[in-house]
Amino acid sequence: MSEKKVIAVIVEGPSEEAALGTIFKEYFSGDEIQFVVVYGDITADDYSSLDNIVKRINTLIDGVKQRYGYNVKDFLQIIHIADTDGAFTKGKVVYADIDHVQYYENRIEANNVDSINRRNDKKAEILFKLYTTGKINEIRYRIYFNSCNLEHVLFNEQKDHSNDEKEEMADEFAECYEGKVEEFIEFISDEAYAVPGTYKQTWRFIEKDDHSLKRHTNMHLIFNQIGE
Repeated sequence: MSEKKVIAVIVEGPSEEAALGTIFKEYFSGDEIQFVVVYGDITADDYSSLDNIVKRINTLIDGVKQRYGYNVKDFLQIIHIADTDGAFTKGKVVYADIDHVQYYENRIEANNVDSINRRNDKKAEILFKLYTTGKINEIRYRIYFNSCNLEHVLFNEQKDHSNDEKEEMADEFAECYEGKVEEFIEFISDEAYAVPGTYKQTWRFIEKDDHSLKRHTNMHLIFNQIGE
C-alpha cells in the first residue's frame, strides 16, 4: 500500500466522472482518487430512507475497500456530489402531459405531481441528514450540490438530456479543462452561481425558496474549504 491517502468521490452517473475525473485526479495528485458511480440518485431512490442512507453510503465505501484492499485508516475523505433536482421547493410542481420530468428555474413539470412532491420531501430530508453528517465510519464525509443538476451548473442548460448527450457534453468539458485545473476552479467559483459562505451556510441557502431549481453550486468548497 502506498503512502497516498484515498479520496472516494461518489457521483450519480458516469457523465459526472467523465467531466470531473481528470480535474480531481490532477488537483488531488498527492492522493488516490476512487470514483464510485451510483448509476442513479441514492438520495431519492426507492431503496433509501432516513434510517438507512448512511448505511447505504458506507456500503458503497466498503465496496471500494474490498476491491482495492483498503482499510478505514487509508481514507482521507469521502466527497459526495449530488443534484438538488429542486427538492427543497414547495408548490413548484405543476402538471404537464409529458413523459419525463422537466425542470425550469421557477417550476417542475411532471405528469405525476403527487409522486414528485413525495420524492422532493424525502430527498430534502435525506440531503439535510447527509450534509449534517460529518463522518461515515470515522471517515470525513461532505456532500456537495449542483442545482438543479451538473449540466445546469457546467453548461447553463436545464433540459432533459439523454445519457448519450450527457456523456458527450462531459467529454467535451473534460477536454476543455484538461491540464487546466486552476481555470476550472476559477470557473466553478464564479460568483454568478457559486454560493458564498461556509459549507453549512451554502446548504442553508439552497434549502430556501426556489434556490434548488436555480443555477447554484457549492463544489468550489471542495477546492477551497473555508470552514463548516
